[in-house]
Amino acid sequence: MRFDVNLSILFTEVPFLERFARARDAGFDSVEFWWPRGEDPKEVAAAVKDADLDVVGLNFDAGDMPGGDRGLISDPARSDEFRANVPVALELAEAVGAKALNALAGHWKDELDPEQQLELARENVRFAADAAKDQGASILIEAVNTIENGPYLFARAPEALDFIRSVERDNVRFQFDFYHLQRMQGNLVATFEEHLADIAHVQIADSPGRNQPGTGELNFDYIFDRIEASGYDGFVGLEYKAPDGDTESSLSWLPREKRAARGNV
Repeated sequence: MRFDVNLSILFTEVPFLERFARARDAGFDSVEFWWPRGEDPKEVAAAVKDADLDVVGLNFDAGDMPGGDRGLISDPARSDEFRANVPVALELAEAVGAKALNALAGHWKDELDPEQQLELARENVRFAADAAKDQGASILIEAVNTIENGPYLFARAPEALDFIRSVERDNVRFQFDFYHLQRMQGNLVATFEEHLADIAHVQIADSPGRNQPGTGELNFDYIFDRIEASGYDGFVGLEYKAPDGDTESSLSWLPREKRAARGNV
């Protein structure tokens, strides 16, 4: 099994550009991150190169995440903002070798017709998928829990998968986030195995709390056994919060020799 670490939520003890070296020093060779708002993409690419890391994936701009935004693709007032970010994000992805870009779907708006929001989201994902195809990249769609994230478009796996199928692009895939799906629906392993063919990336955090494995109710020994038995050959992204901001201590569950992905399957 191959792990990567999400630098937007871990190693937050240091500024963003310093987290790449921290990940390397902790034994990782693969990372992912949300859209690095406020950072120069060229400096991000340089930090990746300097740390000799592989970037598994990154997010498109999803708006002001700390302020509550959760994506731009379904909001008519933000659609142009998303489309302007697509070539910028793809350029960064190409520079760092990332082949997956996550498009957060945004919130339902009371003043808008739900089907119009879904159709706008489809159009924007098609726009991104068509642009990404030229560089062999995929667009990821995930379900996000509405307990902590407001009225997100896709709260459960079937909703996200129905949307993906409606987009009708073969490079639009499902990102299976064990944390969000446990918060909303449970039955994680059966759902994972049922939709394995649709899954391009996995993310994990224990639930509740969104901390490291072993801090909540999920049986990660069993989950990891089932992921390995399934034949899934993608990455498992560590997208959890370190208690008290101590990332290194939060990694004690994962032996150092298992953190590097190169050469592992």
